[in-house]
Amino acid sequence: MEVSHKSNLIKHQRIQNGKRTYNCDVCNKSFSQRGSLIKHEGIHNGECPYICDVCKKAFNQKSNLITHLRIHSGERPYTCDVCNKAFTQKSGLLHHQHIHSGERPYVCDVCNMAFSRRDTLITHLRTHSGEHPYTCVCNKAFSQKSSLIKYQCINSGKRRYTCDVCKKAFNKKSNLTTHQRLHSGERPYACDVCNKKFSRQGILKTHQRTHSGERPYTCGVCSKMFSHRKSLIQHQHIHSGEQPYVCDVCNKAFSQRTNLIKHQRIHSGERPYTCDVCKKAFNQRGSLVKHQRTHIGERPYVCDMCNKAFSQNSSLTRHQHIHRCERS
Repeated sequence: MEVSHKSNLIKHQRIQNGKRTYNCDVCNKSFSQRGSLIKHEGIHNGECPYICDVCKKAFNQKSNLITHLRIHSGERPYTCDVCNKAFTQKSGLLHHQHIHSGERPYVCDVCNMAFSRRDTLITHLRTHSGEHPYTCVCNKAFSQKSSLIKYQCINSGKRRYTCDVCKKAFNKKSNLTTHQRLHSGERPYACDVCNKKFSRQGILKTHQRTHSGERPYTCGVCSKMFSHRKSLIQHQHIHSGEQPYVCDVCNKAFSQRTNLIKHQRIHSGERPYTCDVCKKAFNQRGSLVKHQRTHIGERPYVCDMCNKAFSQNSSLTRHQHIHRCERS
């Protein structure tokens, strides 16, 4: 590599030999260039001189402002050469490319499990260390920031925006706007393949993946892929053991919000699923489906030894014990 100036040569040599001569006097982090140290010091002194002229959000580094501006402009300058998916940051592209290459460069030094992303490895390491660095004001601690945010949204009670039709309240104005479409019936987002319409752009994007087969969200632990980010986050609770959804009656905790909603019906007595034949009501849809088989005579579970059929899987399992006892 040709270096044109002496100062640039010195900087270049420090990068090559790993020498870091500039140390932060607050946290002792070291840097190879003085400019990098100055930028870093802005974190400690709270200085944010770079301001977005659109939303006035301030940043301590110019590079962070440039990246942020792409939210407003929609610019995605980093494109995958395999599937043409575009990203606002180079790091996002690099992480994405691991999906195509199968590369897992981040390895746990405890159990040797490998991951495609560094942040996934950091979260995984907490299963060994027991570290829960994200703490709520109520002292409940979490290993992931996303779990803390969800918990706080559920329990904070801060809902400033109220629907003038049904009085349901929301903590974000955008959530209220989306909710109001339930009353108005407005569905401004249409699929260009099947013309199905949706009230939210995010739901449209997820729907379009049913046509494309795209599953862009990959679990860094078991490589299972998902079409929706929320599904990935809920799945990751299986690996982390995180249970951010807490019942406000008995404090029982759940890894998925849907399980909490089902559980809360035990306390409320709510039975929203009603049989249209005999009007018997159930607190879970699955229980209704099982019940309806008594009316239509459906028996989808068949014994592979005697071909006897059952309306419920549990009945088949009990029946199969008969064959096992006969063999023994």
